[in-house]
Amino acid sequence: MDLEELMQQKAAAAKQAAYKMALVSTVVKNQALAAMADVLEKRSSLILQANAEDLTEAREKGMKRSYLDRLMLDENRISQMAEGLRQIAALPDPIGEGNYSTIRPNGLEIRRVQVPLGVIGIVYEARPNVTADAAGLCLKSGNAVLLRGGSEAIRSNQAIFSLLAEAAYHSGIPEGSLQFVETTDRKAVDIMLHLNRYLDVIIPRGGAGLIRRVVESSSVPVIETGSGICHTFVDETADFAMALKIAVNAKTSRPSVCNAMETLLVHEAIAPEFLPRLQAAMEEKKVELRGCAQARQICPSMKEATEEDWATEYGDLILSIKVVRDLEEAIDHINRYNTGHSETIVTENLANAHKFQRAVDAAAVYVNASTRFTDGFEFGFGAEIGISTQKLHARGPMGLQALTGMKYLIYGEGQIR
Repeated sequence: MDLEELMQQKAAAAKQAAYKMALVSTVVKNQALAAMADVLEKRSSLILQANAEDLTEAREKGMKRSYLDRLMLDENRISQMAEGLRQIAALPDPIGEGNYSTIRPNGLEIRRVQVPLGVIGIVYEARPNVTADAAGLCLKSGNAVLLRGGSEAIRSNQAIFSLLAEAAYHSGIPEGSLQFVETTDRKAVDIMLHLNRYLDVIIPRGGAGLIRRVVESSSVPVIETGSGICHTFVDETADFAMALKIAVNAKTSRPSVCNAMETLLVHEAIAPEFLPRLQAAMEEKKVELRGCAQARQICPSMKEATEEDWATEYGDLILSIKVVRDLEEAIDHINRYNTGHSETIVTENLANAHKFQRAVDAAAVYVNASTRFTDGFEFGFGAEIGISTQKLHARGPMGLQALTGMKYLIYGEGQIR
């Protein structure tokens, strides 16, 4: 069987299973999620062995530190994956929920309810946890799923998927609902992007290159999850201790992820006092600083920031710094260079906080908190399928609600038009 036939076979099986998934009870779905969580923890040694092989190969290929961080699993990360599945099970089932009803003058009763999207294709890179998150969220929302992970995590993904699928099917989930593409051939993605007959939507999760490829090439509808050029603006009224704490966390707690800060903006009124403190804190964490001309006048040891830096998602311990005149210049800079992901202001001025939140165009806009909280788990969604940076259908961390569509149910008594 050639690759195109294989991909069509998997997608067709998922399509048939999707019709059955729409009828699965909440009880069965929750039992399956609990079993899936349990098996990840019970068989963690199998997953870790596979992950160790992936990591060895990635290091031999010279993959950068941020990539290795995304790829690496340990007992704690596996426990987090299991906890995510349990949290999904604890959430209300969105399927069948009504959000509109009316009785028309002719007596027709019309209700609008949430329904599964159908078959969801997920294309992702380097993050084995996505295998569990995506399978769990799609299952709870009544969808079938076709998963295609990156070649660098193929062994980890295969181990996780095989355990999850076995537990799900044993618990009563229809066979074929969970599909995984075992091949590392890049052509598999190209084929997926044109399986309109079977896939209802594709969600890419990874770097800017992958996302651009999917968005530009797919004939299947795409929910775009974007890269994260996230900013922190330290306003002139900011509490310095708070600002330093937030900035260090946003940049260094996990620099490889999309909600990490890439650019720090500082009000010029406080820059001479604040920037030396920031530099000391960041250098202690081994962060390379790249500053604008004004920032480098205050801290000459900073490297020079170029135009390219403002538009770069480093995914590493590198931070660009710009001194701005006021709130308006900060907002203008963010709206020019950001990717619609997450932005934050540190300020004691409530009016500035509200203006920042209204004017900044992003999925998540914070006041006095780190951008690192933009995450389905942190938002109470159990897990996330990705963070949407588009504006149609879904925006921000996508949980169960984002994986549903709508259906109108109409009841009549013989009415004709």
